[in-house]
Amino acid sequence: FQDQLNCFVRVRKRDLEKLEAEVRTLRELMPKFLYCYIVKERSDREQQQQREDCLHIRSRLDVALSECQRERQEKLVLKQQLCECREELLQQKAFCTELGTASCTLLWSASQREEAIKDILAGKLEPFLSIAGQTLETFIKFLNDEAKPQQSCNSKEHHLVLALAGVVTNIAAVSCGRDFLSSSAHILLDTLLQLLYLMKPGVFPKLKVLMLMALYNITISVNGLKLISESPGLLPLLSTLLEDPDPEVCLQSLRLLQSLLLEREVMSHMTTDFRSSFPLSRIHHLASSRHPALKQTAQETLEDLHTHNISCLCSPAYVEF
Repeated sequence: FQDQLNCFVRVRKRDLEKLEAEVRTLRELMPKFLYCYIVKERSDREQQQQREDCLHIRSRLDVALSECQRERQEKLVLKQQLCECREELLQQKAFCTELGTASCTLLWSASQREEAIKDILAGKLEPFLSIAGQTLETFIKFLNDEAKPQQSCNSKEHHLVLALAGVVTNIAAVSCGRDFLSSSAHILLDTLLQLLYLMKPGVFPKLKVLMLMALYNITISVNGLKLISESPGLLPLLSTLLEDPDPEVCLQSLRLLQSLLLEREVMSHMTTDFRSSFPLSRIHHLASSRHPALKQTAQETLEDLHTHNISCLCSPAYVEF
């Protein structure tokens, strides 16, 4: 019994009550404490994960910034190289234009001789005519988009297309040349007609004159006349060209018209359209021009229209460079 008594501790009632109160308090606070502890542990883990994510993102940002800087440097180098290439291309373009202008000017001068035309025809003329048509088309369409095309009248490009048109005109001035053009250069002739339609009044009159002279020379041959007369929109084109402020353009337009009037068969197909839409009043106005050749040609054209005279002969038009 004494041993059993030794297992107990004697506590005052007041202390026991105090201990019970503390236990109850601990029981009440323990869930809250555990919850706060769990929340803190979770928050610590989340913060640690966020720190790790932040470090990872910062690392990726540093890599991206480094890559961006590298690409920026590469772009600067490429931009510099592009500027150098552009400058080199401009220099090459200027050189090729000058070379082409000089070569075509010499060819233009040489083509005034019939023997030279025959030598030219003996070679491969098709590539030259293709290049001539493409160059003329590019030049005119490009300058039609510019605000002040007159500024290009003294450019190397303008002299180049003048020389090309001059060579074509002189080729057409020789019988064998116009026969070749009327049979094997339909695309070029169509291009000339289309470009004349695109060119604005008063712009590049020398080029218009050369192109009209080439077409006139083509019409001297029967096949050439048939080809040109069958071109759609020919009469409206001539109507527009006769309104051009340059007298030489009007003169060559009248000469081309005269060439059409000299063939009764051609005129018979065009009479209706001619009478309904062609500006005869403009021809009457040109017949009183102060330009002697234009005045005479306009008067002759009126006579041809009145009498359908086909007795006069067409003479080819050579052009000096």
